[in-house]
Amino acid sequence: MSSALPAVGTMALLERLTAFVPDDFINTKWPNPRQRGPRWHFSTAQLWRVHLLALLMGGRSFNSIQRSLSEQRPLRRFAHLRNERTIPGVRMLYECRQRLGVGGLRAINDHLSGQVLKMAALRETSVALIDATDLPANTRDKKKMATYGAPNVQRWGHGH
Repeated sequence: MSSALPAVGTMALLERLTAFVPDDFINTKWPNPRQRGPRWHFSTAQLWRVHLLALLMGGRSFNSIQRSLSEQRPLRRFAHLRNERTIPGVRMLYECRQRLGVGGLRAINDHLSGQVLKMAALRETSVALIDATDLPANTRDKKKMATYGAPNVQRWGHGH
């Protein structure tokens, strides 16, 4: 099965996707906070683009994405960063995630999904587009289960 999109992690994919990122929607809904202390040098859309880079470039850590941004101009161009000296730090990315929250990230995803559905080439035989954003995570600790057994399982008692 061939795809019309370039492979994940390539610069060609970033060039194709940059037009779909809703910068105006993100910056309007979450403007930069006005507070005392260090100024925010980056818009919320720029910080969200850096998060998207972390996902699109093979699931690397934010530290490695930060290093890659200082070395590779196409990544900075995708994130709309001016030069290699002004790159958001890991703490700034964390604060952005905290400010957006789960609801904010989901709102951005819904906005993107709406754009994709408008442009998707649906055929007469198409039934649905699969979206796995709301699947529950497996949060059970396997080590505890192995030691104590599965939860809510009645244990055998000793007979008389």
